[in-house]
Amino acid sequence: MAILDDIINKAVMAGKTIVFPEGQDPRVVQAANKVREIGISRSVTVLGSEKEIDESCKEAGLKERLFTALDHQKSDKLDYYIDKLCELRKAKGKNIEKDKAAKVLNDRLYYGAMMTKLNEVDGFVGGSIASTGDMLRASFMVIGSSPNINKVSSSFLMDLSRATAAGNSSLLFADCAVNPDPGPETLVDIGLATAETHRAFIGTVPKVAFLCFSTKGSGNNHPLIKNVIKATELMKNKIEEEKLDIIFDGELQADAALVPKVAASKSPDSELKGEANILIFPDLNVGNICYKLMQRIGGAVAIGPVLQGLAKPVNDLSRGCSVDDIVGVAAITVCQAIKN
Repeated sequence: MAILDDIINKAVMAGKTIVFPEGQDPRVVQAANKVREIGISRSVTVLGSEKEIDESCKEAGLKERLFTALDHQKSDKLDYYIDKLCELRKAKGKNIEKDKAAKVLNDRLYYGAMMTKLNEVDGFVGGSIASTGDMLRASFMVIGSSPNINKVSSSFLMDLSRATAAGNSSLLFADCAVNPDPGPETLVDIGLATAETHRAFIGTVPKVAFLCFSTKGSGNNHPLIKNVIKATELMKNKIEEEKLDIIFDGELQADAALVPKVAASKSPDSELKGEANILIFPDLNVGNICYKLMQRIGGAVAIGPVLQGLAKPVNDLSRGCSVDDIVGVAAITVCQAIKN
């Protein structure tokens, strides 16, 4: 996984901080120590009572804690956080009483999200125990989406077993985990957010392709491709109006997006020229199927899902994750925090 090694090296240079909310999980405390040992984060906070952290460390076989343990329910900042949550909700026109805010922040996920929102840490990694829905709800309520992006999405960084015809050894696939049936505006949000993810991880110019079964009208305006056609128009306008450094084209079949010789034949005027490094799928069915096929049959390593489009870096772990998985997601989160 050469690309993950590059991400870890980049994270080590960043000097950022992260919070893990699930200190009751032995995998989390072990990963927190490893993150500090490697230097991925200059400090790591793990939420949990002293009893929870002590039991987790014993089960993980840790003799020394390299992280900071914090019992969020006894924190001296709790009252301050309650006031801040009330302010945040009021700003969104959704008033919340202090007793309700206190109950919300009693949940470790919401407390970790608030630490991130208030810049006490640079990123937030959870979900080894909590569900994806719980992680997303905490993130939406407290952190919210990035400016100019209305929909949070996900991407997978695909570390390929062999390079594409254009020479790319990795690709970003989106959305493969969050938005089931994106409309044109959501596809644009996914495209823009994935371009930012690409910059955080790879650092080169994003080359984004909106995929479907048609290339430049070959699908005869079939209803299944109308969203992609409209999204292509909106994305081009957005890039032009905001002068974004993104190379883009849409309504492309996968081969026209990835193979220069095919692109020269099917879409000779395309700015991508068959060199896409980001593939945006028309819906979750297609995205999820494609990444799993690439992973299970094509020999690619799928890193993710990476959450994107939030105002601060947040990532959700699989409940079956390993310690090394948690460490990798922590590195990804730190890299996302660099632009902040």
